[in-house]
Amino acid sequence: MFHIIRPEGTAHLNRPHVVVHRMKLYEDEITTLNGIRLTTPERTWLDLAETLSVDELVVAGDHCVRIPRPEFEGRDKPLCTVADLQRMIDRHKGKRGLRKAKEAIRLIRVGSDSPSESLLRLAIVRSGLPEPEVNAPVAYSDGGRSLQPDLSYRKYKIGVEYEGASHSDEAQIVRDIARSERYQELGWTEVRISKRHMGNDAKPAVAKVRTALIQAGWRPERRP
Repeated sequence: MFHIIRPEGTAHLNRPHVVVHRMKLYEDEITTLNGIRLTTPERTWLDLAETLSVDELVVAGDHCVRIPRPEFEGRDKPLCTVADLQRMIDRHKGKRGLRKAKEAIRLIRVGSDSPSESLLRLAIVRSGLPEPEVNAPVAYSDGGRSLQPDLSYRKYKIGVEYEGASHSDEAQIVRDIARSERYQELGWTEVRISKRHMGNDAKPAVAKVRTALIQAGWRPERRP
């Protein structure tokens, strides 16, 4: 199914497998890819707010603003910035889905490398646990090798690693073992999360993170 935006007031377009939207579109919200005119990433994100959930919008937003890895992706700049997303919200007042977009942008963070990482972070924060850092490097004191946990608590020396399907690859298993050894060398605790921990609103994953935090000395704030 293709979604096309046509200026307001233009003639109706009826084509199979095509959904036509009539809305205001600024010139700087249009880009060209392989000769095809498309909406920019930030404008596309705002349009998705009409149909996606808040969590899905956060996942999409995290992907838009993440810093790419040039050695794997051939680019070194994000698709857009958080400021770009905010500009779309501010510009299109009254647009459908705007409430969800406003809620989602408060939860978007630079650093998530996968949808699962984003969803895990959201589950952790909504459970009342402290918000972790996202892909923040942890260097050795001598300036040598470093860790870069998917999510981390520097104060409590805890790193949370989400292991997707690629982690069953033999070469990746070797890298994961080496990573676990670096955690031990640094005196950090490694919390490993997989798909099976993400069921039931990620409660099993959150329980593992909570246990590690409590063992490291964290205590929930007491409410009056």
